[in-house]
Amino acid sequence: MSQSQPSTRRLARRVSWETILALLVLIAVIGGTLLNKDFLTVENWSNLLANFVEIALMALPLSLIVITNEIDLSVASMLGLSSSLLGLLWEYKLAMPLAIVICLVVGALCGALNGFLIVRFRLPSLAVTIGTLALFRGFAYIVLGDKAVADYPPEYAEFGIGNVPYTFIPSPFVLFIVLALIFWVVLHHTTVGRSLYAIGGNQTAARFSGVNISQLKMLLFIASGAISALAGIVFTFRFSSSRADNGTGFELSAIAAVFLGGVTVQGGKGTVTGVVLSLLLIGIINNVLTLADVASEVLRIVTGSLLIISILLPNLIASTHERLRLRERQREINRLVGASVAK
Repeated sequence: MSQSQPSTRRLARRVSWETILALLVLIAVIGGTLLNKDFLTVENWSNLLANFVEIALMALPLSLIVITNEIDLSVASMLGLSSSLLGLLWEYKLAMPLAIVICLVVGALCGALNGFLIVRFRLPSLAVTIGTLALFRGFAYIVLGDKAVADYPPEYAEFGIGNVPYTFIPSPFVLFIVLALIFWVVLHHTTVGRSLYAIGGNQTAARFSGVNISQLKMLLFIASGAISALAGIVFTFRFSSSRADNGTGFELSAIAAVFLGGVTVQGGKGTVTGVVLSLLLIGIINNVLTLADVASEVLRIVTGSLLIISILLPNLIASTHERLRLRERQREINRLVGASVAK
C-alpha cells in the first residue's frame, strides 16, 4: 500500500492536460459514432472542420495574449468589421486581392489600437477590448449598414466552401494548420515564446530580465487584429455574404477554446497543442449536437458551460498536484526527522 500511493502520485503529476484533452477527443469521437451513423462520414468531417475554422484562427493569437495575462474580447467584432469592409470594397468594384490586403491592414491597425491603449496608458485589456468590441461592431454597421453583399467571384467562393483536392480537409482549414505550426514554433521553440511565458508568470521579473514587454504585447494585439480580419474574410467567402453581424458571439467560443486548452487565466501557462485539441473537442461536441437536431440555444448553453469548466477544471487539477507535492514533501521531512531521532 505504501508503494502504490507514491506511484499514484507520480502518475497524477505525469498526466498532462493535453493527454486528458486527447482522451476526451477520443471519447467524443466514439460517442459521436455510436449516437449517429453519419458522424464518421467524409462529408460530415469536412463540415465539422469548416464550421470552427474562423474560431480556430482567432484562438491562436488569443492564446498567446492570455499567456501574457491579457485578453482580447474584440476578435469577433473585428471579424464582422473585416467582412463588412470586404463587402463595401467589392461593391465599389475594387480588385479582390487589393480588398483583402486592405482588410488585413485595417485589422492590424485595429489590433494596434488595442495594444496602444493597453501598453501606452496601462489600461486593463479586459476593459479596453470590451470597449473596442462595441466600437468595431459599430464601425461594421456604419460601413455596411443592415444590408448584405453577396455574389463574390466563383473562385473565392469555391475557396470558402471547397476542400483540398482528394481530401476531406476544407481549403480554409489549411490556413489554420499553417498558422498553428507557426505559433507552435514561436511559443515553444524561440526566445519570444520564453519571453511570453515570463511576462505571464512575473511581469516585473521579465522586465528586469530585459524583456521588451510593451513591444511584445503590441505585436500580439496587432497579430490578433490581422488574423481576426483574416477570419472575417474566410467567413465571408464560406457563406458568400458580407454582413455587419457576422461572427457575433464568436469571441466566447474562442475564449472557451483557449481556457479549455489549458491556458490559465492568470497567464504564464498553456500550449498551442492544448488549444488545438480543445478546438477539436468543442467542434466535435457541437457537431454531434447539431446532428441530433439540438436547438441553437442549447449550443450556446454548452459553450457557456465549457467556458466555466475550462476555467475551473485546470485550476482544480493544478491545486490537486500542488497538494500532492506538498504532502509528499511533508512525508519526506517526517521520514528524515524520524531517521535523525533514531540515530
